[in-house]
Amino acid sequence: MGRRKKLINNTDIPQHQIEAIACCILPDILAFYESEEGQREFSEWKKQREIEKQEAKTE
Repeated sequence: MGRRKKLINNTDIPQHQIEAIACCILPDILAFYESEEGQREFSEWKKQREIEKQEAKTE
């Protein structure tokens, strides 16, 4: 079994509250990225990121 990665929390928010919020919004995030709109936006983001990488190399 793999080791569990130590979480880094540099806020005043207790870790259990962060995890509770994450559990609430995770289904919505997954549904968005599985949708056509989410897939399209993710693809556009990846293209933009690749353009920015290429621009950084030429500078």
